[in-house]
Formats: sequence, C-alpha cells, structure tokens
Amino acid sequence: MPSYLETAVEIARESGALLAKLFDRHIPFELKGDFDLVTEADRSSERLIIERLKTHFPSHGIVAEEGGGHETTSGFRWYVDPLDGTTNFAHGFPCFNTTLALEQDGELIAGVIYDPIRDEMFAAERGAGAYLNHRRIKVSAARRLEESLVATGFPSRKRHLNINIYFYHQLAMATHGVRRCGSAAIDLAYVACGRLEAFWEFGLNPWDMAAGRLLVEEAGGRCSGMRGEPHQLRGPDLLADNGLIHDETLELFSEIFRGEYRVPLPKI
Repeated sequence: MPSYLETAVEIARESGALLAKLFDRHIPFELKGDFDLVTEADRSSERLIIERLKTHFPSHGIVAEEGGGHETTSGFRWYVDPLDGTTNFAHGFPCFNTTLALEQDGELIAGVIYDPIRDEMFAAERGAGAYLNHRRIKVSAARRLEESLVATGFPSRKRHLNINIYFYHQLAMATHGVRRCGSAAIDLAYVACGRLEAFWEFGLNPWDMAAGRLLVEEAGGRCSGMRGEPHQLRGPDLLADNGLIHDETLELFSEIFRGEYRVPLPKI
C-alpha cells in the first residue's frame, strides 16, 4: 500500500501538537447551532489537516466535521475529525484527539487516532493489524459481560429524548461499569487495545467512528449495528467489542429494544 497510513500519522501528530498548544491557552468556545460547541482549535486543526491531505493526495475526497472537505470521483475518501471531544477541550478536561480514516471504494483501509495529551498514536491498516505507538495491540480476552468494562456516549442535542439512558442503565448493572469520556474515537481505540471490552452509541457521524472501527476490527474485535446488522458508517448506531461478548451484548440490546428490562429503573 502507498504511504497512506504513514502520512496520516504525520498529519495527526502535527494536528495534535497544535491542539495541545491551544489547549494550554484555554481558548474560548462558541455554540454551533443551539447545542454543539466549536472552538478555533476545531477550525485551525481542520484547516491544517485538509491542507496537508490536499498536498499529499490532491485527487482524494475529504469529509470533515467542520465542513472544509470536498468530494471527488477518485474512489478515495478521507474522514476527518480535527478535534474529537470538543466539549472536553473547551472545559479543560484532558480527553480529546484528532482522527483521520481513509476509505477506498467503500472499504476502510487506514485510520489513525492521536491523543496528544498522552502522546498515544493508535494506527491501523486493513490486513496489517492495529498498533499503539508501534506496538501491536489486540482486544481483551473477557468472555462475559459481567467481566467487562464498557463505554458509551450521549449527544449534545436533545439528550432528554435519547433512548440510550435505558441501555446505559442495563449495561451498568450487567458489567463492571459504563464509562462516558466524551470522545467516541478514544473509546473505540480503548476497545482495540483491551482497556474496554465494548463501546456502543447512537447517532454517530462517519468521522467519529471510521478510524476507530478499523482499529477494533484489525485488533481482532467485531463491529455491527446494535441489532446485529452489518455496520454502515452512516448507520443509526454502532456496537464495537472484543467479539467474545458480541452475541451476549446483542441479546441484552434486543431485550431493551423490546422494552424488557432485567433491572428496572429506580423510582425517585
């Protein structure tokens, strides 16, 4: 394969250095719409990434969160989240990253997630495995939900209408606990390296999960929709796990979708 992954790593590291510098300056944030936050860090990082991608791969399409990308007919498309975890970043909470993934004719072939605070570079290439700082990683060996630590996320907008609270509660009771760090890419990277057994979420965008999905798959894990269907980047939801607890998790999800709860929500 041409140097797609190596170039993505270089770009992500440069973007991450920019984010770390701006993080230390505690720059202000704005509202994007009624709910979502955006900062100059998002825009500056996206400008840098898109400029570098256009220089290295001028024929490739780019889909970016802040709208700076463009489409082409080359068959190659980059998914870019210049700052995943903007709300964390804006509040000084040190959990955020920059992430890039490359798709060729509908198949993800390369992806990176870089956490500049911990200097952790997660990278994956289709058929070549997943790595953390050049060390090969694999998913955990936990075989049951009750042995697992899992993660999820909630949208900024209309949280009060989001059904994920039911899934959150049931999974919290069935596992060692549910974590919610505010960065889907980091959660997926942690599934890939065995720090988490599973991650699920509704309503993610392609740039939120493209690199992370490839990491999980190349680390030996499994990804699908939350009803067990093949996962689509523009699908309504995602379940990513170590593969060993996938069927058990889908069984629990199926119960929740039917309105059946093993542990009722507590009454106030």
